Amino acid sequence: MKKERFKIVPASYLVAIKDGKALMLRRFNTGFQDGNYGLVSGHLEGKETFRQCMIREAKEEAGISFKEEDLEVVHVMHRREMFNPVEIRERVDIFIRVDEWEGQIKNMEPEKCDDLSWFPLNNLPENAIPYIKFALECIDKNVFYSEWGWKTSGSKGKQ
Repeated sequence: MKKERFKIVPASYLVAIKDGKALMLRRFNTGFQDGNYGLVSGHLEGKETFRQCMIREAKEEAGISFKEEDLEVVHVMHRREMFNPVEIRERVDIFIRVDEWEGQIKNMEPEKCDDLSWFPLNNLPENAIPYIKFALECIDKNVFYSEWGWKTSGSKGKQ
């Protein structure tokens, strides 16, 4: 009998920072963390890199574009998301910074996002998604890797 391989859910997150402020969106009508602020982000669709995913998602969600070479991986998070079914709880999140882009930032998905705003890194909204807030804090401190949602004593982040 062939053993089924372990699966992990990969996602890219856009870290757009301007004048000490991070671009964040408030989720709406998605079924996950609605009413809370996160980042422009998305799951890889297969046969695409994390950078390619970020380029696609930034265009789809915020109407901006940039080149792969303009993207810098600034944080990696290994995360367990207990709200999901057991087979898709474990995740690898890649946070990718961009400093310049083409186009005007605009909410391109009003059916999934009801606000797209800039927030000071030292004063993120109270309703920021906790693991996103933690990742931004890590990025601000130049911490490249973190873990979230694990119940081991060596994990970084809140349980």
